[in-house]
Order: sequence, then C-alpha cells, then structure tokens
Amino acid sequence: MISAPLAALLRKELLDLSRNRGALLPVAIVALVALLLPFGVTIAIPAMTGQHLGDDSDLLRVSAALGTHDGLSADGRVQLFLFQQFLMLFLLTPITGAMALAAHSVVGEKQARTLEPLLATPIGTIELLVAKVLGSLIPTLAIAMTGLVLHFVGLALLAEPGVLRAMVTPRTALLVFLVSPAAALLSLQSAIVVSSRVNDARTAQQFGVLLIIPLTAVLVAQFAGMLWLSARALALVGLGILAVWAVLTVVSAALFQRDAILTNWR
Repeated sequence: MISAPLAALLRKELLDLSRNRGALLPVAIVALVALLLPFGVTIAIPAMTGQHLGDDSDLLRVSAALGTHDGLSADGRVQLFLFQQFLMLFLLTPITGAMALAAHSVVGEKQARTLEPLLATPIGTIELLVAKVLGSLIPTLAIAMTGLVLHFVGLALLAEPGVLRAMVTPRTALLVFLVSPAAALLSLQSAIVVSSRVNDARTAQQFGVLLIIPLTAVLVAQFAGMLWLSARALALVGLGILAVWAVLTVVSAALFQRDAILTNWR
C-alpha cells in the first residue's frame, strides 16, 4: 500500500516529467534501436543477401542451446535463438534511457532551488528516494513495454511460423517482468544516491551505468553460446537483484543526510 506522502511526491515527479517530455527522447531512441535491430539482423539482412540463417552451421550449433524445437524449420530455430538474445536489449532500455532522469532528479532540483522546500517537509527519506526512483522508472518502463509489444507484433507478422509461440515461455516472462524492472531499480537507485552526494549529474550517471557492464557481458556470452540462463536461473537473478535494491535503499536513506545536502550545495 502506497502511503499518501509517497503518492503525492510520485505525482509531483510524474507531473514534472510531463512538463519536460523531451527528457524521454533518449528512452524512446534506445527502445527504437532495441526494436529495429533484431528484425534488421534476423529478417532484413537475410532477405537482402538471399542467405538463409539456417544455412549457417555456427548459428545452428549455438541455437541448440534452446532445445530441439522440432516444429520449427532450421531458419526458425536460428530466428528463435536470435530473438531470445535480443530480448536482453529490452532489459537495458529502461536502465540506459532513465539514467539522465534519475541523475538529474536530485542534482536538477538543487540547481532549480526546489529541493530545499521538499526536504523541509515531513516526508521520510526512504519515501523520498523511492518516489525519485519510481518517477524515473514508471515512464521508461512504459516506453520499453510499448516497444516490447511492437516486438511481438513484428514476430507474428515477419518471423517464421512457430517462432512467436516458442518465444512465449516462462523464461521470457521472467526476463521481461522481473529481471528487467529489478535491474532498472538497482541502477536507478544507485544514480539517485550518488546524485544526492555530488553536484554533477554526469558523475551520478556514470555510477548507475556500471550495471550495464555485466549485463552486456551476459548478452555477449549468450550470443557466443558460452552461457544460457534458464528460467530458474533468471528467477534467482531477479530476486537477488531485488534484494540488493532493498538493501541499497536502506543504505541510501542512511547516507542521504538531508541537512548536509542543503548546506554543502553551492
């Protein structure tokens, strides 16, 4: 149950964002790239070159990580493998797109001189931090999910028969609805707490983006066939990230130091 102060502050954050819709442009660009790149690689390039994905023995070999899928053609098995890997891009979308929003949420309010009256209110520090994170997370997730819906519509229209059905699995659901929001929460929380301790939004962005490095490494390892995360592994990863986020939120509240933020800002 969301408390009244948290709900009020969250409405304020979303209202501020609605007045500056251009801030969501980076999110839309990242989501567009995540949407177009898979279809460019799996559909457009083979169509233009006349080469079938199923003719590539290396792609067939790494696609075996998904199982046999006897109902799919060779092209369909490779498409399924590639589309599964590119789902990781939708995991990165809310992280990369929202970093500027999160990093500026404290530093920007310092510069606009709107942080002082906010910190003077009786709202709790944890409520303040959670509202800042959700204010950046909700709109970016909405854009990412819109891109994901278009992604599955494209699968229905352009992919080999059976690929869409094979994509709708518990693993896909865990990746999209658990791991992606959890990773975004952790990254945004990092950016929020850093932005409360520094006077430069770029510094906060750099700390938050550090989470992208291991996620990119996982993406590369999966493409190379060196790693495959099962549904159970993804569930454990998502729950682990949520636990780390909860701990970081408590630590962030202890480090926030409302008075120091006001007195140290120049």
